[in-house]
Amino acid sequence: MLDTTSLRKNLKIIIDGDPWIVVDCQFVKPGKGQAFTRTRLKNLVSGQTMDKTYKSGEKIGEQARIDECNMVFLYEQGGSYTFMDNNTYEQVELSAAQVGDALNFMTENMNVEVDFYNGMPIAITLPNFVELEIIETEPAVRGDTVSGATKPARLSTGYSVNVPLFITSGEAIVVDTRTGEYVERVKK
Repeated sequence: MLDTTSLRKNLKIIIDGDPWIVVDCQFVKPGKGQAFTRTRLKNLVSGQTMDKTYKSGEKIGEQARIDECNMVFLYEQGGSYTFMDNNTYEQVELSAAQVGDALNFMTENMNVEVDFYNGMPIAITLPNFVELEIIETEPAVRGDTVSGATKPARLSTGYSVNVPLFITSGEAIVVDTRTGEYVERVKK
C-alpha cells in the first residue's frame, strides 16, 4: 500500500479497481493545520479526470501493474489509431481518448510505448523529444532582433507552437512532448 510520500507525477496507482495516473501533484504545508497533497488524477481506462486531496500520511492505494511494450504507430482510420509490436507484428487499436494529447506530436512510423493493463491497451507514452516540420509560420522580418521574441508556427501534425523569430516554414524543429514547447532547430 502506497502513502502520500510516494505521490509524484506519472505515478500509476489502483483506485477502486481502476488504474489511474497522477497528472499533477502539489504538496502544501499551511501555516496552521496538517500538511496535505493536492493531486489531479486521470483514469487510464475511461480518460476521466478528478481532483483529490490527501492528508499527509494517508494511504492512497497500491501501485498499478502496467506492462509497457515498444510499438510503432502505423495509421489512423476513423478515429481509431493502429499500433504494431516490433517483435511479434501484432497490431492493437486505441481510441482518440486513449491516445490523448499525444495526437499533437505523433507521426506515422513513430516508435512509442503502449501501456497495457490486464492485457488491454490503455494509453501511450511518446519519446520526450520529437522532430516535426513547420508547415506554416510568418516569414522573418529583417530588423526583428528582439531577444526572446516568438511567433506562432503550425506543425505537420496540426499543432501550433511558439518559435523564435528566425525560424521559417519548411524547417524541422525539436519539440518537448511533455510541455508542448519548442526546444531547438534541427541541425542539418
